Amino acid sequence: MSSGEQPAATNASSADDDGMSWWYRWICKIAGVVGGISCAIAGIWNCVTINPLNIAAGVWMVLNAFVLFLCEAPFCCQFIEFANAVAARADRLRPWQKAFFYCGMALFPVILSISITTLLGNAIAFGTGVLYGLASLGKKGDAVSYARLQHQKQGDEEKMTGTTDGVAQ
Repeated sequence: MSSGEQPAATNASSADDDGMSWWYRWICKIAGVVGGISCAIAGIWNCVTINPLNIAAGVWMVLNAFVLFLCEAPFCCQFIEFANAVAARADRLRPWQKAFFYCGMALFPVILSISITTLLGNAIAFGTGVLYGLASLGKKGDAVSYARLQHQKQGDEEKMTGTTDGVAQ
């Protein structure tokens, strides 16, 4: 195996481990990019003031946009040497870790300075975290396997109590 084939195999196996389908992964990435755009625009707009908390929240929002672009769309940051390394590390994170990180990043500017600009600017970035959080819950099971599991569970309970069909033995 050549050195060029190993990263591709590693990325494919890590992609299968988190249980996300390809289309859901793309929805999360698109939401991250759109969230980064909204954070950047709202952050710059938030910095046009004399209130220091608004400026701090705006700078944090621009930083959030940079991190979202770096993690979700590293091709947007080709001028940065470490962009691919950070993106590879971010791809290895579990969905619940990304959810916690993205939601926390989006809440911090709102806590600093609550305003319409910070709320709307961070809403999509927070939504990206929610999408990753939903992905960490896993796939929804089908009704047949759920009914089979419930029937087996009921049979196990009857064996433990010594009853079948409600009649004691």
